[in-house]
Amino acid sequence: MVLFHSMLSISLYTAIAVAILLWFGTGRQPFAAAAAFIRMLFSSWSGLIFFLLLLAILLVNKFELELEAMFPVPYNLTSALTGWEGSWQASLQKALGSDYLTVLCSIFYLVMFQAVIVSSAAIYAYRKDYKLYYAFCTALLLNYLIAVPFFLFVPVDEAWSASPRIHFLILEVFPQFEQQYRHLSGLDNCVPSLHTSISVTMALLAARSGIRRWAVFAGINAVVIVFSIFYLGIHWFTDMTLGLCLAAVCAAVGLKVGAWADRRTALAQRSSPSDASRRLARSASRSTGS
Repeated sequence: MVLFHSMLSISLYTAIAVAILLWFGTGRQPFAAAAAFIRMLFSSWSGLIFFLLLLAILLVNKFELELEAMFPVPYNLTSALTGWEGSWQASLQKALGSDYLTVLCSIFYLVMFQAVIVSSAAIYAYRKDYKLYYAFCTALLLNYLIAVPFFLFVPVDEAWSASPRIHFLILEVFPQFEQQYRHLSGLDNCVPSLHTSISVTMALLAARSGIRRWAVFAGINAVVIVFSIFYLGIHWFTDMTLGLCLAAVCAAVGLKVGAWADRRTALAQRSSPSDASRRLARSASRSTGS
């Protein structure tokens, strides 16, 4: 069942998903949340800096395959790290395989994963939960910073490419995956599973948001994505385990950095003179001068 014909169709589905998630997470129409996020970027240096740092690491990840070409390694660790697992994903596919499940897993893997990333930042900015916004940006930044060296120097191939028994089911939904999406996700970029680490990181942070329905959804999203990486024939159990460890570390560090950044921002705002004080000072200065 072909659902995606190009990256453009994935982008359109993602935009629709973001709009729905913003409404779901804020209870307001999505443009209100988007506008609040943009206002935050223009009114807060801290918010802008964290966002720019996040964009920078995402840009590095986008060109990670070019970095691989610059630092080639003469080895592949697929059999050493994951050969012991066999082809258990094939048994999972055979036991649960259905067109509808393949479509659902592909949607979460290709669309919901990135839609939740965008929506999380906007929801926290809309609610003025800057501590969680800073934590989110930091945790996402750490996920990529830690994962990229693994991608460069610990090459492990995707499960379907290592065993003929495992099918790459995502091609049934997005036949042009290899031609249009592969440049964003290298074939040997398995360890750790970023889909696992980032989705679980977002779930852990959402649990601190105080938005019960958002926390529940983020948790469900993480569970479905973790299941999907196996069902679609992409990852190994080893990748998922390391992804969970990475998520725990990044979420914990992110929350600490978020709390620190929020305190520093609040302190800076309290220590800066108010507009009224500045006007009074200028008036007093003019009176003294006259």
